[in-house]
Amino acid sequence: MRSPLADREREQLVTATLPDVAFDGWTRRALHAAAHRVGIAPAEAEALFPAGAADMVAVLSHWADREMLLRLEGAFAEPTSLSRRVTTALRLRFELLLPWREAVRRGLSVLALPQNGPLALRLLYDTVDAIWRGVGDQPTGFSFYTKRASLAGVQAAATLYWLDDRSPNFVETLGFIQRRLADLHRVGDLRRRFEVAANNLPSPFRLLRQTR
Repeated sequence: MRSPLADREREQLVTATLPDVAFDGWTRRALHAAAHRVGIAPAEAEALFPAGAADMVAVLSHWADREMLLRLEGAFAEPTSLSRRVTTALRLRFELLLPWREAVRRGLSVLALPQNGPLALRLLYDTVDAIWRGVGDQPTGFSFYTKRASLAGVQAAATLYWLDDRSPNFVETLGFIQRRLADLHRVGDLRRRFEVAANNLPSPFRLLRQTR
């Protein structure tokens, strides 16, 4: 059973680590520096992240998901399209991570390691699941999985685009997101045909949902 106190300590350590990650990466050195700042013994800090860098990157991703959901509360006082709501959710998440863009870049390098593939998939699923819940879309049936799979592609591609986007307020990234979402809308008929065929195939997103 996860301890709320331990979860708070993990998050405290990760946020304290962020200023050093751009220089030291997601390393023991950066973690020890953060532990010193927040008054936690280095050995205790290491024990909170048994998988090392992968655990730290996971904490950052879940922190961004949760903070995004908090900022989405009350964000849609006026009726707006689903596409605009999703774009808003992605924008808010990128805004939260903007000061730590290099930490995100280094985090993706950690997740790209072969042994971290399942974790990378899990974190991507958790993010798109949070986005769909945050914008108030609660699909049922197979569309639950296809919507998450479709948005996962947009989220992953947009993150790579955002990492190198130096436009003011990353407006080029937002334009990229809007174009990708429009593309998804235009291929709606194709997606529906895919859903019919995919009913007979195993879905990794379905398996992930079952293990939550």
